[in-house]
Amino acid sequence: MIHPFLILQWLEEKLHLHLGEHVTYTWFVMIVLILLAFAASRAVKEVPSGLQNFMEVVVGGVENLIEETMGPKGKAYFPLIASFALFILVSNLIALIPGFYPPTANLNTNAALALTVFAMTHIIGFKEHGFSYLKHFMGPILVLAPLMFIIEIIGHLARPLSLSLRLFGNMYGHEIVLMIFFALVPFLLPVPMMLMGVLVACIQTFVFTLLAMIYIAGALEEAH
Repeated sequence: MIHPFLILQWLEEKLHLHLGEHVTYTWFVMIVLILLAFAASRAVKEVPSGLQNFMEVVVGGVENLIEETMGPKGKAYFPLIASFALFILVSNLIALIPGFYPPTANLNTNAALALTVFAMTHIIGFKEHGFSYLKHFMGPILVLAPLMFIIEIIGHLARPLSLSLRLFGNMYGHEIVLMIFFALVPFLLPVPMMLMGVLVACIQTFVFTLLAMIYIAGALEEAH
């Protein structure tokens, strides 16, 4: 169950694009983020105020979280992590606007995000350690290396599955609950659920971003 009327889906049908609501709303979120970045940076002041001040707080918070979780090496991956955080947060929050659909309530969007994390984790691992990165999959005892390799491969393959399903389940479930409340009692009762939706949107953004940082930080570490 999703919003009974989706603005961009209606527009998509009028234009005969047949893209799917998750694609059109993903583009919408990207356009919002680009315009937000442009508006916040077009007249940077030494003493920030308004939107610049808000964005500096957001960017500073993400930067501190990266440094605390990944250490000094993590700063190099700030653009990647911040892109995940801002895209997921805005995607989750637009679910609270009538006529808008959160792209993160679609498994395809979340799978694309999770596979990007999976690919970047191993690309960064090989870039940092070369072929020595394979030691991460061998375990601490050489004789157990064949068994540990299989276990580690299964564990790594499960990561994109858990990342995408966790985000999808929470956002899709929230959409269903919110629409049921709207259908039963259109006034006042959905308001607490919408406030809870803000909390769910922030928590799910934090969980996805934190796990992405932990996976990449693990690839940056030396194998034991």
